[in-house]
Amino acid sequence: MNETSDKPEHDCVGCPIGPNRRDFLQDAAVIGVAGFLASLGLARPAAALTVTMIEALSRGKRGVSYDIPAGDGAQIDKDNEVILARWQNAVYAFNLSCPHQRTALRWNESASQFQCPKHKSKYMPDGELISGRATRGMDRLAIQRSGAGVIVDIDMMYREDENESEWKAAVVRLT
Repeated sequence: MNETSDKPEHDCVGCPIGPNRRDFLQDAAVIGVAGFLASLGLARPAAALTVTMIEALSRGKRGVSYDIPAGDGAQIDKDNEVILARWQNAVYAFNLSCPHQRTALRWNESASQFQCPKHKSKYMPDGELISGRATRGMDRLAIQRSGAGVIVDIDMMYREDENESEWKAAVVRLT
């Protein structure tokens, strides 16, 4: 207790579990549900993926060249409207626009997924549709490995609902 009031000197301001029983129980429930989902294999990986802005190394007849990203995450080239994503030892190239109404997609770092800011469609880092108004995954661009980098053919786009086999093949495996 402090001399001028009946309050304890430490009133738990800034405590991670909150200052009262209700906050504590709410936090405990969230932690419990997250633990349960993790035990079922349904929770997202703990490590957040990062997003950076990039520029193409070069542009030629075969396409646009990029370095292979050093780690998992998304790189956005606004000039060429390309999203380059590395995830689980694979590199993907996507069109920057949401397939639903062509709005520029954004990376939601806290959820490790792409999201359309207009109608909230959500996508896995490999472009697979999670939920929302969109009816298919993100549009993938043709991609091939070239030494320590990749070449993306920005004129060759595959829609999951029209070119499923090409869409699935538009990936560079790093293993």
